[in-house]
Formats: sequence, C-alpha cells, structure tokens
Amino acid sequence: MVMTVRRLMASPTLGLSLAGGEAGLDRVISWVHAIELADPSPWLAGGELVMTTGLQLPDDDAAQRQYLTRIAESGSAAVAFDTGCRFDRVPDSICAAADEVGIPVLAVAPSIPFTAISHAVIDEIARERIELMRRTVQGQENLARATIHAGVAGLIKALGAALNCSVCVIDRSGRMLAESTTDRDDLASRVHEQISRDNTRSRAFVDDNGSLTIQRLRGSSGNQVYLAVASANPLGAAERQLVSHTVSLLTIELAKPARVIDAEQRLRTSVANGLFYNGLEPDAALLEFFGFATDDTVTVAAFTALGPPVQAQQELAAALQQESTPYLMADLPGGDGVAFAVHADGATDLVGRVYHDMRSGLRRSINGGIGGPTSIHNMKRSLQQAISAARAAAANGKKLVAFDDLGTFSLLLSTQSDDVLRTIATGWLCAIEDHDRDRGTQLLQSLDSYLHHNGHWDAAASELGVHRHTLRKRMERVAELVGRDMDSAHTRSELWIALKARELLTCGTDHDERPVTGVAG
Repeated sequence: MVMTVRRLMASPTLGLSLAGGEAGLDRVISWVHAIELADPSPWLAGGELVMTTGLQLPDDDAAQRQYLTRIAESGSAAVAFDTGCRFDRVPDSICAAADEVGIPVLAVAPSIPFTAISHAVIDEIARERIELMRRTVQGQENLARATIHAGVAGLIKALGAALNCSVCVIDRSGRMLAESTTDRDDLASRVHEQISRDNTRSRAFVDDNGSLTIQRLRGSSGNQVYLAVASANPLGAAERQLVSHTVSLLTIELAKPARVIDAEQRLRTSVANGLFYNGLEPDAALLEFFGFATDDTVTVAAFTALGPPVQAQQELAAALQQESTPYLMADLPGGDGVAFAVHADGATDLVGRVYHDMRSGLRRSINGGIGGPTSIHNMKRSLQQAISAARAAAANGKKLVAFDDLGTFSLLLSTQSDDVLRTIATGWLCAIEDHDRDRGTQLLQSLDSYLHHNGHWDAAASELGVHRHTLRKRMERVAELVGRDMDSAHTRSELWIALKARELLTCGTDHDERPVTGVAG
C-alpha cells in the first residue's frame, strides 16, 4: 500500500493535523525533504513531503502565498509545517493558499521532531519497494512456470492475468501466434497497424483505445515477432519488468530447436503410455515437469477417426497448448486415435473446445469420448471409459460423448472387446448379411430403420423410400432368416443389440490391444 498524505496524517504517533488543502489528501508521497529556503521549488523533483520550520518564510501574506504556490507547482505531495519554532500555528495565508491550490499543509506539533516523520515515510516506502520486488519476483516465477508447462500460449495467458491486460504475439504478417484475450481481432488489428508503419523498433504509445506497448523480437526461423500489451493506462515500473521478463522467456521459447520440442513430446508420450496402459507408478519429478502432481485428479479423453496420426498429434498438441493447460498424450491402441489426460476441474468444457479445434484443424468429422475423473494412479480406468464413450459416439452419431452420459445398452456394448461384439453381431445378423450379399437385397438396412422407428411401418418405409407393404415383406423375410417372431419385443431387442454391436465393430478400436511398453519414470 502506497504512502499517501492521508495515511501519514492518520498515524497516531506523529500527531499531525490538517491545516489546509484537504482536496490533496490522497496524493502519494514518494520522498521526504526538509528544506529552509525562501523558494525551495528549484530543488524539488515532485512527490516530496516538504518539511519546514518557516525560518525563511516571508512576513507578508502575498509572499507567503507565493511560497506555497511554488511548492505546489513543483509537484510536491504536501507540506509539513512546524509549530514549535518560529510559528506557534500555521499562518492563515498558508492555509488559504493550500485550499486554493489543493496541496495539503500539515501542522506538526512542537513535540514531534522531523526525524520521526522522515522515518515513518522512508520506512513505509522501503516496505512498499520490498513488497513490489517480492510481487515482481513471484510474477517472474509464475511466468517461467507457465512457460515450462504450457509453452508460448501459457506464457502469454499468464502475463495477461498478471497485468490484467490483453496480450498477444503476432508475426509481421499479422498472424496471431498466441493470445490472452478473446477480443483477438481488435488487438491484432491495432498491433498490425502499428508494425505496418514501423516494424524496426519496440515502442509504447497511447491512443483512443488506451496504452499499447509493442516489443520486437526474433522468431526461431529469423522472422520478426511482436509481443503486444494493451492496457487502459501506461504500464508501471513493475509491470514493465514483467513484460521484459516475458520477452526473455519468449525469445528462448521461440528459439527452442525442433529436436528439443520433439524430445519433450516423446518424453510426455512415454509417461502417458506408462500411466495409461502399463499401470506404472508415476514419477513425481516427471509429473511436475509436465504440470501434474501425484495427488491430482485427472480426466482422460479419447479422439478417434483422426486420419494420418502425425498430423493428428500435431493438431492436438497445438490445441492443448493454446488452452495453456498441462497435458499428457499418447496414441490409442491400434493407431486409431489419440488419448490425452488433463486436470479434472473444467475438463468437460476444455475437451469440448479442443474437440472443435481438432475438427476445424483436421477438416474432418472425428469421434470423441470423455472418461470420468480419477486419480493419477488410476488413469487406465478413465482411459477405458473414454474409449468406450468414443466408440458409442461413433455408433450413435453424437461425435463427442461423456462416459457418464452413456445409456445402459451403449455402456454395456462399448466396454466389450471386438471378439465379444463380433459374436453378438454375427450370431443374429450373419444370415441376413449373407442374403443381402448374395441376392442384392437391403434387408439389414431395412431392419435397422424398422427398429429405429420402433416398428412404425409408415415412418420406416418413408425413410427407406419404399411402400410399407414392401417393408412388411422384408421383415417377414428377416423373421424367416433368424427363425424368430418379429412381433416379439425380446426378438427386437436382441436384433437391436446385434446391430449396435455391428456398428461398434465398424467404427471402434479394440482396446484389449496395448502399445509397446513405455516408462513413467
């Protein structure tokens, strides 16, 4: 808390009283200065508490008013006037002038030495500076930690939170590399406009939108990159230190060789494999490096039908880094997709955002499942739930499904191995599939539509584009092939389960398989 005139006057040990200039009580005192000159203003820099006994104060009222006016014009915070030496009270002309120009004048009791006031002010300033240094160091540590755990995106979001400002990193073309705000278009356009005028230097300026600080640095490929901070007011000294520290961290991060990034990702995958599939005891140091602790609660998500695995991994890593969240990531068994673990708090919303980023980045429809929250030691369970949810999502056309939202049949089927699903499906549907293949019929499709519409002939026939009598004939043929009565609710349930098992076989991943063993520590 800064030392203001009001705070100083409120100190019970100093016995200060207000003689005039109440309007300026919230002025900040930056230093204290005792001076006995008829005109001290040339030796004042601004922000001082000027202490005087009035020894050189002129006798006439006009000169006294001029004395105080000059001190006020120098930018001083206040005047402490001794009442135990030449004057037994503050002169009326000084009090009147204080009210006119708005500079506080404090009457100092005869028993209070100037040194007591000096100590009170200087000690408070020292405490303030120590606290400012502590906050700055803490802020720098937070920035470094964010960089380690979430790269450039995490660093920029951490700086934005520390300064309560909008922060972004863009390149010379105006492409956004990282941001701390959702109002990205406005900030990016402001920065791009400035660097289009002059991209050779760092600078700060104020316009109708507030203050904008731009720092120029060089990216890994030699191209120009700019860190921009948009704030309502110009940045203070401590804030500028955090920006400078960010520039250093950003320069290091952008210059990080590709092989270092690849090594980090390989280590991340190795840790994830050990926890996901092998049940290895997590290594606390490795977990901490990737932003986790051994007692954390996490959620595992699985995305399938991603296409080429290398591109999918890159897109997922970029999406997670943009979220500035710690994560572990590994391939799904069989190479059909990718699984990743994040902190459980807010995981559903985060996975939803990452899912949409992945769909946009890959330009394809993908399937996703979200497991339940679990401990670091039991990630395998959440992974199995996520895979089951992803399989059910693919079968039901919902694309992203949480395990907790699965219905009973979907849950039971999605947790079965491919061998079990194949047994369920072929036991009921093999004869129908053979008939369709050999004779070019559409009995299986017709059965699916019939069951989907709960046995309503008109709705199912309309979907298939056939007459309801044609559909009746097809269902009679299905009944003959399976040897069951289609009017039986039990038969319909069995056939529906068989169709769902078949769907899972065509879009799922056999999660009984496991990748090559990795290490968790």
